[in-house]
Amino acid sequence: MAASGKAQAGGRRTIFITGAASGIGLATAKRFAHGGWFVGLADIDTKGLAAALDAIGPDNGLAGRLDVRDRGAWKRELAAFARATGGRLDVLVNNAGVAKGGYLEAQTPDEIDLQVDVNLKGVLNGCRAAFDLLAATPEAQVVNVASVAGVVAVPRASVYTATKFAVRGLSEALDAEFARVGVGVRCIMPWFIDTPLLDKARFYGNEDLRVSLREQKMAVYPVEDVSEAIWSAVNGKPRLHHLVGGQARHVGWLSRLAPDLVRKRLRRQIEAM
Repeated sequence: MAASGKAQAGGRRTIFITGAASGIGLATAKRFAHGGWFVGLADIDTKGLAAALDAIGPDNGLAGRLDVRDRGAWKRELAAFARATGGRLDVLVNNAGVAKGGYLEAQTPDEIDLQVDVNLKGVLNGCRAAFDLLAATPEAQVVNVASVAGVVAVPRASVYTATKFAVRGLSEALDAEFARVGVGVRCIMPWFIDTPLLDKARFYGNEDLRVSLREQKMAVYPVEDVSEAIWSAVNGKPRLHHLVGGQARHVGWLSRLAPDLVRKRLRRQIEAM
């Protein structure tokens, strides 16, 4: 894990964030650095990481290339982070994710594998690799960034949805498992957020997701809403599930109250496409 000079935590609380070069990860890094934390920035985008480290201040963290699918890379980057923090890891944020849209039969095997490997296996890899550091840090926490797609299935995003349901289920299981060593778990489930993912994914037709959402007049929330939710989840009263955005909370409520109605609406949405 590279840094500007030899940045050290110096007794500060520490957080390690995947997908930290942009979007939710970068906003979270800025929020916690502003709050006085020492931040580990991890991503496959090395140029983005350099800019992210500049944004939070080189003395406030370390940056290192990490492909969350690579278990060996997890071990190396966490070891480097631990050297800078004296073996302390207060919070692990599993945020890295990818999305590919389209009907299941239209998605390629590589697209399916990529989503499962990054969105689910990447989280599993992180939780396993960081376990010893978390267990050795009093009141440590894991924050898994899922999605409202982990609450209500999104048509033409079946693989992405499956991974986010899995992350939600994993978080619930680990909340019980990790309690035995004093580690808390939080699961963040945002509505559509204004991140670069909107410019890369295509769920509805041939247009970028951002354009599709605009045409359908769907709400898109600022990335700072999620970083503030993560800050509150870590520093507030212990609570596992955190829906982010008014639409996410509404859909979460509706899915509990009238799940059949939600499924009928989803089918009508597909029929209208």
